[in-house]
Amino acid sequence: MIKLRGITKAFGPNQVLRGVDLSIVKGESLVVIGGSGTGKSVLLKCILGIVTPDAGEILLNDKPLQRDVFLQDFGMLFQGGALFDSLPVWHNVAFRQRQGKDRLSKAAAIELAIGKLRRVGLKPETAFLHPAELSGGMQKRVGLARAIASNPSVIFFDEPTTGLDPIMAGVINELIREIVVEMGATSITITHDMSSVRAIADRVAMLHDGKVRWQGDVEEIDHSGDAYLDQFIHGRAEGPIEGVR
Repeated sequence: MIKLRGITKAFGPNQVLRGVDLSIVKGESLVVIGGSGTGKSVLLKCILGIVTPDAGEILLNDKPLQRDVFLQDFGMLFQGGALFDSLPVWHNVAFRQRQGKDRLSKAAAIELAIGKLRRVGLKPETAFLHPAELSGGMQKRVGLARAIASNPSVIFFDEPTTGLDPIMAGVINELIREIVVEMGATSITITHDMSSVRAIADRVAMLHDGKVRWQGDVEEIDHSGDAYLDQFIHGRAEGPIEGVR
């Protein structure tokens, strides 16, 4: 569904992406892993059109990706939640649907939001609270409800369990997996949390030094034979990945 061919990106002398080749199959859950500064977020921004690659191409269904068309059919769960503090939860969830000339009425937007909030395990009354009244886990669920509000065919997850305790992280991982399968969506997740990788991935790609170092099915990561991947997934200080101490 999505193909990246030879994607490069530099910021001044800092070469972040050095020729990334990657394919994401329709309906697949791809998780991109790698250490800090390996280019995971830049790669995601290139796909979204927030950052323009210096070279290479991004294809959607074998055609050059048209950002305006693509953005109409994707959802995203941001790392920090990115909720609007001044808006009630229902308006956060249905924010996209309240924009433009064909925007939903307030009543319809509230109904939509409540339905999506129920799907992520939140009660209807949550819709009328503000983000500051929610715990971190509830905020993450609201962000997930917003990501699926338009029933997108592609969903991005940027470090979905950052800042959550292990139990809540497990809950979010389960929700993500259930929702992606239920919707038949194609998903791309960026994370360094191996519990997330094992819970939600069909396939894993590891970025290192601006390139895809390894990719394969999630079941293969423990016996990949790749020293870089092995060091990363086991959190070892010793190994070929430099600068970890």
